[in-house]
Amino acid sequence: MAPYLIRKYQESDRKWVVDLLSRGMAEHIPATFRHVLKLPRTLVLLLGGPLALLLVSGSWLLALTFSLALLPVLWFLAARPWRQYVDMTLRTDMADITKSYLSEPGSCFWVAESEKKVVGTVGALPVDHPTLQEKRVQLFHLSVSSEHRGQGIAKALVRTVLQFARDQGYSEVVLDTSTMQVSAQALYQGMGFRKTGQSFPSMSARLVDLHEVHFIHRLPCAQVGGC
Repeated sequence: MAPYLIRKYQESDRKWVVDLLSRGMAEHIPATFRHVLKLPRTLVLLLGGPLALLLVSGSWLLALTFSLALLPVLWFLAARPWRQYVDMTLRTDMADITKSYLSEPGSCFWVAESEKKVVGTVGALPVDHPTLQEKRVQLFHLSVSSEHRGQGIAKALVRTVLQFARDQGYSEVVLDTSTMQVSAQALYQGMGFRKTGQSFPSMSARLVDLHEVHFIHRLPCAQVGGC
């Protein structure tokens, strides 16, 4: 197992970070596609559509063609929420990581480096909401390259955010993940996070029944420190 170092983000890391984000989200497309195939409405379409065509036209070829043509459409629908998320992120907080995460003391962005390569990322931004009585920070973009998983890097990155939150005097750490990210949910729950609910983040996610799962980790009071 190669050693790794967790450090603050530098502008020279950007290419690695964007690549990790894109590849990490793309990994969930096959599982989402399988999930879509099992949805009752999809089964009705996959079975009922060809059957209706067969009864109307009497052509097995037409019925088979319909089924085969439907699969790429379903793949597109399964991929759309993940691609939209990457596009949205690269237009917002990840458009300028230094400005978004490193310009204020209550936020930060870290990378895990191994053998001079960025193999993991995580960020933290304060949650601004006028009705919140607790001081919250949100964990963003936890990602570890597939070649470096199983080495404890993800846990170390989450611990980095938790320690940062304590040092900054935050009382709660929140995050969002998805129902497809089963291993991530297990990781968070194993580190003291608990689920608070779920929702659909977008219309494309609703179409494929892809929920966003919300988590929270409550922290003891801590002294305010620095990033």
